[in-house]
Amino acid sequence: MASLGGYLNKKVLIITADSRILVGNLVAADNSTNLALTNTYERVIQTPDSGEPSVEVPLGLYMVRGDNVCTVGLVDEKLDSDINWSEVKGSAIGGIKHI
Repeated sequence: MASLGGYLNKKVLIITADSRILVGNLVAADNSTNLALTNTYERVIQTPDSGEPSVEVPLGLYMVRGDNVCTVGLVDEKLDSDINWSEVKGSAIGGIKHI
């Protein structure tokens, strides 16, 4: 939690073990990296060969279990607001394997 203390009440982006991209305001975290987010949405980025637009799916209040968190980072809100996420395309991020 000490390393995430500076992220509290700020907009963060989380990449999960199953490659989901979640964005929201971090309101709580514990020593196991269990996270609570408000105003959360999932970014579903389509591949370049897809004819569908990428979307942001609203989730609201959202909990992420610590064992499912791969990365947590602060969002540059100015830069983020300048991006038209419906036009963003990308390759899928591979999942992780627990051994």
